[in-house]
Amino acid sequence: MTDCQEANSPMELYEKLTAQGDKVRALKTDKAEKAEVVAAVQMLLKLKVDYKQTTGQDYKAGCPPSETAAAVTDNGPAADGDGGEDNVDPWNVSTTNAKGVDYDKLIVRFGSSKVEKELVDRIEKVSGQKPHRFLRRGIFFSHRDMHQVLDAYEKHKSFYLYTGRGPSSEAMHVGHLIPFIFTKWLQDVFDIPLVIQLTDDEKYLWKDLSLEDCHRFAVENAKDIIACGFDVNKTFIFSDLDYMGASPDFYRNVVKIQKHVTFNQVKGIFGFTDSDCIGKNTDKSSGSKEKQPFDSNHSNILTSLWKEEET
Repeated sequence: MTDCQEANSPMELYEKLTAQGDKVRALKTDKAEKAEVVAAVQMLLKLKVDYKQTTGQDYKAGCPPSETAAAVTDNGPAADGDGGEDNVDPWNVSTTNAKGVDYDKLIVRFGSSKVEKELVDRIEKVSGQKPHRFLRRGIFFSHRDMHQVLDAYEKHKSFYLYTGRGPSSEAMHVGHLIPFIFTKWLQDVFDIPLVIQLTDDEKYLWKDLSLEDCHRFAVENAKDIIACGFDVNKTFIFSDLDYMGASPDFYRNVVKIQKHVTFNQVKGIFGFTDSDCIGKNTDKSSGSKEKQPFDSNHSNILTSLWKEEET
């Protein structure tokens, strides 16, 4: 056992690994000296070895050590009776802790970073605009790689926004609007293109809905999204059911992603069982379909949808 193992619990090792990984990426982005990058990578590899020896698990970003591994050495909140079990997945949020969800633990679990005051101040400095109230009031409390986005903006490099909606009903509620309100602010402040994906195919696979209803919900939800006031010249909204078969490049991206995602990875993240339909696995293994590059020459897919509604 190394000194690093003796001094750190599994969760502490996980946090160090996450921070070291961020450091390596930052050094590469900044084109640091080769020796400095090599040293950082060697430290990262050493921490991974220590983590494996301590927990019996390989390190995976966004996947903290299991409860059984952490219970051996962790003297944190769960050990003194003050803690609780937080369960956060794409569909549910629950906790057994009387104090509510421990957001600091969630940040570690999902491999993100806390939105600190320094980041909010930098957003204001770089954009020249007052930060959005969701940032100022701490409603959005964590992020991934926001500093890299700001670096790109300062260097006049191009980037675009991506968000989406899984249409499962005819109308969106206030909670659904939160990410779109913030995305609208980002588009206005940085003056950049936006891609909005309507995952009607996903909802068909995961919900007890007809294919026709899922597509119809996509059209109805698109109306709510458009009402947010996005720049019509820089916003591309599309339905998976309509667009995937019409774009060879889109499908090529899906296939590339599927080749690099294992069944065990998807099963571990989404908890698939042997009774789940194979379409769920296919959908999640191609979950980064949004990697399709934004092309301002694409006609907005909603043009055809709206014409269907009018006839």
